[in-house]
Amino acid sequence: MKFYRKLYLGEGTKKHWKKIVWKLKHRVGQIGIFVLALPEGQGLLEIYHNSLLQQKYYKKYPPFIIGIAKGYDEATNVAVDIIKEVYEKTGGFDVKNYLLKEKGKEISFR
Repeated sequence: MKFYRKLYLGEGTKKHWKKIVWKLKHRVGQIGIFVLALPEGQGLLEIYHNSLLQQKYYKKYPPFIIGIAKGYDEATNVAVDIIKEVYEKTGGFDVKNYLLKEKGKEISFR
């Protein structure tokens, strides 16, 4: 599983984010944890419940995770914050290019 070097964190995940990432990496189910990922095609961001990542498809084609949040509402708030940041810095909404160029490379936790 691929993780963004500077993960965006919701308020409910800031304290235990390393444990959450470890569980995501090892495909351990977690109640109420959502991930934000770059879209495979067009779009700004995708929000997944962590249980979706346990499917075989995502083992073969893991998403590039850029944020984690506790609860769907918090995940949408984190997504809004990311999009606002991109718009303020670039004047546009190309989240994928901004994140890959501005913030740097991916990092994978073991």
